[in-house]
Amino acid sequence: MRTAALTELTVKRPLRRAPTHPGVLMREIIEEHLELPIAEAARRMKISRQSLHAALDGRGAVSADMALRFARLAGSAPELYVRMQAMYDLWHAQRRLAPELRQITSASQAS
Repeated sequence: MRTAALTELTVKRPLRRAPTHPGVLMREIIEEHLELPIAEAARRMKISRQSLHAALDGRGAVSADMALRFARLAGSAPELYVRMQAMYDLWHAQRRLAPELRQITSASQAS
């Protein structure tokens, strides 16, 4: 099995802009690069059309399972989609929990 080399890249985006949901990238790859109908991509990935649509529309998270299936279809690295999902989730959670997080005192500052 071939292992993809991962490199760290510095992300330079406006701080207020949300990270892109991995489904956006997946949709672009399916439609523009692979030129497959969504139903055909779902069939090849052995998942329901509804599950794939949910991920592509950003309504559903891209799980490790989905990332592996999509990476196999597209010939890409599943780690990319998992990291994109993690960054997307963290960004939204940080904003949703901001008031509560401000009230939590760090253990290193408590002493």
